[in-house]
Formats: sequence, C-alpha cells, structure tokens
Amino acid sequence: MKEQKDHYVAIMAGGIGSRFWPKSRIGLPKQFLDILGTGKTLIQMTYERFARIVPKENIYVVTHEHYTDIVKKQLPELTPNQIVSEPMRKNTAPCIAYISFKIKEINPYASMVVAPSDHLVLKEDVFADVARNGLQFVDEADSLITLGIVPTRPDTGYGYIQFLDNHRSGEIYKVKTFTEKPNLELAKSFLKSGDFLWNSGIFVWNVRSILAAFKKDLPEVYDAFHEGKGKYNSEQEKPFIAHAYSLCKNISIDYGIMEKAENVFVIPADIGWSDLGTWQSLYELYEKEKQGNAVSGKNVMLFDSKDNMVMAPDDKLVVLQGLEGYCVIDTKDALLICKREKEQEIKEITAEVKKEKGEKFL
Repeated sequence: MKEQKDHYVAIMAGGIGSRFWPKSRIGLPKQFLDILGTGKTLIQMTYERFARIVPKENIYVVTHEHYTDIVKKQLPELTPNQIVSEPMRKNTAPCIAYISFKIKEINPYASMVVAPSDHLVLKEDVFADVARNGLQFVDEADSLITLGIVPTRPDTGYGYIQFLDNHRSGEIYKVKTFTEKPNLELAKSFLKSGDFLWNSGIFVWNVRSILAAFKKDLPEVYDAFHEGKGKYNSEQEKPFIAHAYSLCKNISIDYGIMEKAENVFVIPADIGWSDLGTWQSLYELYEKEKQGNAVSGKNVMLFDSKDNMVMAPDDKLVVLQGLEGYCVIDTKDALLICKREKEQEIKEITAEVKKEKGEKFL
C-alpha cells in the first residue's frame, strides 16, 4: 500500500455554471458563490472535504486563467503551483490530461481523485471512506474508477452507469455500460433493475493508468501534453500549455475515455450527493415553508403561492402573488422568472440573451 504522500486531488473549477444564471455569471460562476447560505463557497467546501483525505500540499485546483485570482482569494492556503490555469475552456479531457502530466512529473507514483468544485456531499465521513478505498485500489490496480451515486428517483438529468454484480472486488464493480441522460420511462426501468447508478463525474485512478488511456483513446490530446515533458512546474509551463490547448478538441473525459476504456470500475456510494446542476436541485435541498416555497432573501413576501424557488437580495422587497411551481431569481441587473419544470431550458435562454444582448448580463 502506498503512503498518503502519493495521494493527490485535482479539483476542476473552470466552468461558468450557466444553468444557475442569473446568480452564476461568467465573471463569478457558482463554484465561487455561497449558493447554499452556509457562509462558505462551494469550492471552499470542496477543498475542506478533500483536506481530510490527502495532504493539503497535494490538492490542486484547475481553473480558467480568469479565475486564478478568485481561487487565490478563496483558498489562500494554496501555493501558486497548486493553482493550475487553463488558457481556454476545452471541456474535461484536456483539463485532466494537463493536471495528470503535471502531477506525474512531481510524483510518477501518484494516485489521484479528480472532482468538480461545485458538488454537494452531505455525508462527508462516508465520502472520505469511499475516496480512500478508491485510492488504495488504484494504487495497485490498472483501473479507472468513477463514483456512482445510488439513485433515489428516476432522474432524467443525470447520466447512468450499469455495473456487473458478479464482477467485483470488495465494493468496487466492473462497469458494463454508460448511458447518457435517459427519458423518464428508461430512467424508471434503470431504477427498478437495481444495477444502475448515477454518474457523479468524480474519478479515481493512478497517473500511469489515466495517461495510458489518453495515449490509447485520445492520442492527439496525449501527444499535445506529452510534448511538455520537462516543462511542467517550471517557467516554461505557461507558454507551452497555451500551445497545447490550441491543439486540443473540446471533449469530455466521459465521451473521450471512460465510455471506451475496458478497465473501468465503479464504487456505489450513498454520500448525500447533489451536482447542484440546476435551480431544481437547489430547491430540493432548501428548507421549505408550509406552502412548499424555498426562499432565500430577508424581504420576500408570498401570497397565494406555493412550490416556488425564490432567491432575492436581502435588501430588496419582493412580493409574489398567485405563483405556483416557478423559479424567481432576482439579482441587481437581471430577473429570471420561469417554470421549475422548464428550468433545463435556462442554458438555451442564456444563449439567446448572449445573441440579443451580448455578454453584459451574463
């Protein structure tokens, strides 16, 4: 078994959180917001979660270069080398290739957890055990692990992982298939079968295994970053990375590698997880008053209204009458009012806002 010094974490924090518009903006996306009202931002909660699992000096944050200063401010314990800046957004595969090559040059025996910065985990002790279990497994095994969330409902907003119950090592199962967001009937059948899990987007592997997978299934991405051998963790890293990213296509790690690789395993985990991907997911987490309204804002008044998600500035009076099942999200320069059941369309709405109004309100 490896020592803890060989265990690393990469927190991905470069997204813009467009489904949380208008609260989440390009200049300050949701990972840097205290969206849950806890007094801590999502990235601060994520960092603290992993600081219990690996040495703090082994935690890296990969973010867009525009957010480097925000990361420094919110996570002052990080050294400059622990904040890894992407010159452009190219989805998760180039991001993971970059940090994997960087960590490999520091420690070729490293095993690592790769996780988004903006997820919620309520059962932190259980999560810590699951993460340690995964790290210990990949210390010795040439395997790519994803954390699978035990589903609680037939949700159509998540990808699903089917596992082989008869092919397991302890609580770690061989993956049979990945399925992108299914329709409701399919999601119901997945839940009934008992061998499907939600795809959390949290991964565990050693650097040799993931880089071997890149070499096999995304060779052009592998080659782009492999050229930087000897430049990582030096003054030459930044100009090299700008060139490497220009060579990469926009592709996710799921589509580029996990759905193709043969050595993929999953750990079923009941960790009180939410990807906080939509206003609906936040509504489910918030405490509701007796009419089923979830409210953030000290001066919100509701009349004949139920089952709404309402978020407004504390110093603003917001009065709602006769609304049922809506999201009402008020900020200083933008107001969103949409049906909760239609909130998956917010991404398309923000695309139209950009087309009509530019990026001023994004």
